[in-house]
Amino acid sequence: MDRTTPEPEVTPEAPPADTSDDIQHSAPAEDAAPAKGVAAEHAVSSERDGVEEATAAEEGLAGEAPAGEGATASEGEPEDKPAVDIDTDAASDKVSGAEEEAPAGEASAGEKGEEETPSGEAPAVEASTPAEENPAEEETPAVAKGPAVEGSTASGEDTSDPDTSDPDTSAGDGPAGPPDEPAAPRKWRDRHPVAARNVGWTVTGLSLLLICFALLMPTSAPKFTPGVFLRIPVEAVLGAAVLIVLPRRPRIAVAILAGASLGVLTVLNLLDVGFNMFLGRGFNVVLDWVLFDDAQSYLKDTMGNGGAIGAVIAVLALVLIVLVLMTLAVLRVSNVMTRNRDAASRATLVVGTAWVTCAALGLQLSGPGIAARTTVARVEDRVNRVQATLKDEAAFAKEAKKDAFGGTPGDQLLTDLRGKDVMIAFIESYGRSAIEDEATAAGVDATLTAKNEALTKAGYSAKSGWLTSATYGGSSWLGHSTFLSGLWINNQNRYRTVTAGEHLTLTGAFKRTGAWRTVGVMPGVQKNWPEGKFYGLDNVYDSRELGYEGPKFSWSTMPDQYALSAFERLEHGKKRDKPLMSEIILTSSHQPWAPIPKMIPWDQVGDGSVYEGIEKAGKDPADVFYDSKKVKEEYGKSIQYSVNSLIDYVVKYGSKNTVLVFLGDHQPLASVSGSNASRDVPVSIVAHDKSVLDKIDDWGWTDGIKPDKSAPVWRMDSFRDRFLTAYGSTPAKR
Repeated sequence: MDRTTPEPEVTPEAPPADTSDDIQHSAPAEDAAPAKGVAAEHAVSSERDGVEEATAAEEGLAGEAPAGEGATASEGEPEDKPAVDIDTDAASDKVSGAEEEAPAGEASAGEKGEEETPSGEAPAVEASTPAEENPAEEETPAVAKGPAVEGSTASGEDTSDPDTSDPDTSAGDGPAGPPDEPAAPRKWRDRHPVAARNVGWTVTGLSLLLICFALLMPTSAPKFTPGVFLRIPVEAVLGAAVLIVLPRRPRIAVAILAGASLGVLTVLNLLDVGFNMFLGRGFNVVLDWVLFDDAQSYLKDTMGNGGAIGAVIAVLALVLIVLVLMTLAVLRVSNVMTRNRDAASRATLVVGTAWVTCAALGLQLSGPGIAARTTVARVEDRVNRVQATLKDEAAFAKEAKKDAFGGTPGDQLLTDLRGKDVMIAFIESYGRSAIEDEATAAGVDATLTAKNEALTKAGYSAKSGWLTSATYGGSSWLGHSTFLSGLWINNQNRYRTVTAGEHLTLTGAFKRTGAWRTVGVMPGVQKNWPEGKFYGLDNVYDSRELGYEGPKFSWSTMPDQYALSAFERLEHGKKRDKPLMSEIILTSSHQPWAPIPKMIPWDQVGDGSVYEGIEKAGKDPADVFYDSKKVKEEYGKSIQYSVNSLIDYVVKYGSKNTVLVFLGDHQPLASVSGSNASRDVPVSIVAHDKSVLDKIDDWGWTDGIKPDKSAPVWRMDSFRDRFLTAYGSTPAKR
């Protein structure tokens, strides 16, 4: 029942002479103000005459005991005698001195600091009950005065958490709890206010640091320097100003949206860091999603199925954590600012003024300016890249349809190479850094010198130059297609466009002549490869068709020496009615460059099972790939192994009609080649017939299989037309 509901009137037993004063000092039920210390719980029980009992007194509300008695009544414990009428005249006369007469340490009772009765007076009835509604025969429990409990003030005001009251306590109903026992706070922050305040400020500080980190983080690992983060992000200033002025509900919505957006941008920035490290470029939000499938396959090959699954789960968890933490951080800072609106407004104004001043004066710390707009610039860059990608798709489709040799008849193509067995071999990750970087140059240069001497002794000659690859650190198929098609294919969208069309490739030109059998040896292909038709290959030998029974060497499905041995067994060593043109991809120099195979006698290669012991004796990828020194050393050794395999094959199985074109498809990743490395790769042409090299004498290439630093550097897409023209091909008439 609501406490303000009037109870049935019962005439109090009081002397007639005092009636007027009683009425004068009594307030109607609806006008009576509740005592500050009275709890929100309204436990009631029925009495013998059907009239409700008064609500139990709350913890900390004290009533004065009769004179001479020091015992206190426990909270909610009924008195042993009924309440008596108050002599209102006496109480009125002594109100002014009541506080002095009260014993020290006692909490005052009554309405809003209830007037205390002096010692010796009868206990006062509950102040929240009107005088006329408290009959003398009604048992009203009184709480004796005692020491103030936690949450109560000397004036009788209860400052304790309302949740700490006991909902089961009712006046006059059953035994009460132990006397003077304060209710313990339920919340940790109530029990440890200082620690709670320190934790709160720590969380707020960390939230602010997380937001600033996300707004200022670079997209390249080498740029993570302290100076980058000692700047003022304008996005934080503008965001704070908006959140301060917004009402509560719009503010929460905007804070959640801003936090989620900042989380997405952080994930994209992390992808940029990874792509710059491995591919030398940022993440393309339109084209690069397909590469995650290749990344998962790579992880499976290098870490095993369990490791790959664990890595994928870790990545997904990281993305979720970033999104959630960033959203919570923005909400936290937003709530703190609104609770301290004045201070937050002043701080935002000061920081904003500092940003404008630094921007106007161009102040900077060792490099980047103090006034930063990193996130705004990065969003603009991503939008521009998306727009450029969409425009490029349409423009490239038109470019791919144009082909100087697309309409050339077969009898007018490659007339100066008729009768030659032509091999086009790609060495994985064979870049300029392998020859020029101090960590790898000594070993690679020694191998190139030794193999050049072996070729010379076998009657071969060679010329070498440089080509600038369309890719870096990975995506080898982009380099292959650029070299063979004569088109600049630097992204997956262009690759899909060109391979879906009929643009003439270098291998396709050999097929169009009808004078060569064209085959592909693709140990890195582990599933159906429809692009073989685009490249004009009569037959493609992928990893499943080369007969290998040995172990994988990390990502590489088989050693290069075995792939070449299988090529000899399946195609090159057989009798044919026409010469052979082959495209061979050598994969042993693919990252993570451990374990690395070793050269063995060719007649011992067999089905590859001999490599079991070699693979087990090799180094663990994890011990190499993440060590900046070891990874360079092992990379250089892998290039030496691939070059040894290829040149030894030519020396052993080549003939007077053999022509070899070999090159790298791209530079290794930045941790090996360096963050500012070029995209140049070596390219060489080897032939037993010197007239073949005479055709390219005007190219200015270096003699031998090691190009000089001053040798010409061409874009990789220019090679097809130069090669076709040098060896007798005639452009189609328009």
